[in-house]
Amino acid sequence: MDFEFNEDQEALRDSVRRFLADRAPIAYVRDMFSDERGTTDAVWGGLVDLGVTGLLVPEAHGGAGMGMVDAAVVLEELGRALHPGPYAASAIGAVGLIVTAGTDDDHAALLPALASGERVGTVALYEPERRSEWRAPTTTAVPDGNAWRVNGNKVHVPSATAADVFVVTASAPDGSLGVFVVDRTATGVAVAPTPTVDGTSKQGAVTFVDAPAWRLGGDATDAVAGTVDRLYAAAVVDGVGAASRALEITVEYAKARQQFGAPIGSFQAVQHLCADMLRAVELARVASYYACWTADAADDAERHRATTLALAYAADELYAVGASAVQVHAGIGFTWEHDIGLYYKRLLTLQHTGGGTTDQLEELAVIALG
Repeated sequence: MDFEFNEDQEALRDSVRRFLADRAPIAYVRDMFSDERGTTDAVWGGLVDLGVTGLLVPEAHGGAGMGMVDAAVVLEELGRALHPGPYAASAIGAVGLIVTAGTDDDHAALLPALASGERVGTVALYEPERRSEWRAPTTTAVPDGNAWRVNGNKVHVPSATAADVFVVTASAPDGSLGVFVVDRTATGVAVAPTPTVDGTSKQGAVTFVDAPAWRLGGDATDAVAGTVDRLYAAAVVDGVGAASRALEITVEYAKARQQFGAPIGSFQAVQHLCADMLRAVELARVASYYACWTADAADDAERHRATTLALAYAADELYAVGASAVQVHAGIGFTWEHDIGLYYKRLLTLQHTGGGTTDQLEELAVIALG
């Protein structure tokens, strides 16, 4: 296994970093905090021009035909910049589920518009009072001629208010887990934003009442499991980006801030905090990129084990990076005016992803004990 990034991946990283620094700096992030979409047409169009919205889309349907490791390079940069747009929801979630659950006809009909950025997609997997459990949804789908009708409520839908199309899980009459595509403008679809502490991680609730839908393939249990793993891995990589930038900001501050006639970075207590932050970032980076590699090259069992392990570690450890960054900054770290608080909130979101460390450790126990 080659752990080095190739020239194309490094060029991709540089392009995305330059674009975000120029077109979506921290001032832009603050502007998007109160914006329901979390993006502007100009910035989303810029990501499209870079080709990143179609990384996981096969070349035959207008994409790059690349893998999760390549997407992880983009995701880490988006995390560093606290980018609030619907990239992971559309380019990882919706695209990934359509590719794995759909037929060739489904791919031809749906993927080109997602790759080109003409449409934004997201996945609707979770339901009220069921935490991160996605199997056997209470949302139902019944056939209606050549189409289907979907009824149910979905919560924690990423970038719901920015999406043009929802890829929804629902129980079919035969008891199978189905995946259905529902257009945002269809009758019976209602979308409401969900207020969160972190304004860079947009979520929403979606209600479907006899909403017309298009089913992708047959039983989609394996496809949904793979999509959940890819989204969790993406969240950890995003967190690695945010935590690494928070560490950089903190070290710079510790070198410049004077107390008792010396930089606070010369104090052993501050050095220990920074050292712990670095350890957490590097271990999470290794775990997250391995999880992304397994999504491309390993079997389903190893992909799930690696992703669960990565999230179990990163959920608390990367959150602790954010908390330590605030502590080093002291009083100013708690203020809205300082950027470090925004990184803290992004990492707070990661801490609760997938039920957080507790749920992921329980899942690891199930994996280990069979």
